[in-house]
Amino acid sequence: MADLQPNRSLVRSLLKKGIDLWLIDWGQPNRNERWLTIDDYVDDYIDAAVDRICKETGHDSVTLLGICEGGVFTTCYAALHPKRVKNLVLTITPIDFHADVHGTAAHHGFINLWTRSLSSEDIDKLVDTYGVLPGEFMSAVFSMMTPMRSLTKYNVDLMDVVDDQDKFMNFLRMEKWLADRPHHPGEAAKQWLKELYQDNRLIHGTFELSGRKVDLKSIAAPVLNVFALDDHIIPPDCSRALGSKVGSSDYTEIPLPGGHVGLFVSSKSQGKLSQSIAEWLIARD
Repeated sequence: MADLQPNRSLVRSLLKKGIDLWLIDWGQPNRNERWLTIDDYVDDYIDAAVDRICKETGHDSVTLLGICEGGVFTTCYAALHPKRVKNLVLTITPIDFHADVHGTAAHHGFINLWTRSLSSEDIDKLVDTYGVLPGEFMSAVFSMMTPMRSLTKYNVDLMDVVDDQDKFMNFLRMEKWLADRPHHPGEAAKQWLKELYQDNRLIHGTFELSGRKVDLKSIAAPVLNVFALDDHIIPPDCSRALGSKVGSSDYTEIPLPGGHVGLFVSSKSQGKLSQSIAEWLIARD
């Protein structure tokens, strides 16, 4: 999503603006990663990546940029390892997983509502059966959130672009990205669904990784929080909640038009996201 095509790429836009990037890829977790937890991703994988970058650059801290679930991981890392984080940039990142309850847009927060309706036993049965939270299963859930859009995109949207090669290729790239949704490792999926979506532990300061509570007040680095105003997956209020909890005195919010994915790939948002991030970073470096 961050590098979908040459003219719609957050990665390429930031590189052109002189910002060096290192990428952490989610990969394709399977049953072999059954026991991986969010603890492993934050305190092992991200920490090892930060070590590598510091070794290559000669610095002792880095700027972290997280997208959605990756934003939660980087938020946790910044709280648990504040001396290693120079700046924290978050995009479409949920912090208060229950903020949608008081939201004004009726079509926002369906995934939150659906997840809260699951029983703990059902989540355990699903994950224990497959060893993962299947990507195909989550694709079906996301499709059900916008049923009419899912029903009409192949017999209406596709017909509108089939004669325009550029638009047609854009359509196919997006469909391929959606179809390539990776699995979630089993234990990490249980934490994600039960401890964050259901119990909302991150905002309450009771979420623990590696035996330590993730205290958002411990985040000392400057924070840029970017969210999409029409995001039906991560409603804006779920992201805005960080502002009153973070410990940094340098906190900036940038609401941008668009939806969850559109923020990165739509023609309307092209340039706005990368420009906002670059200007904010350059002012601090």
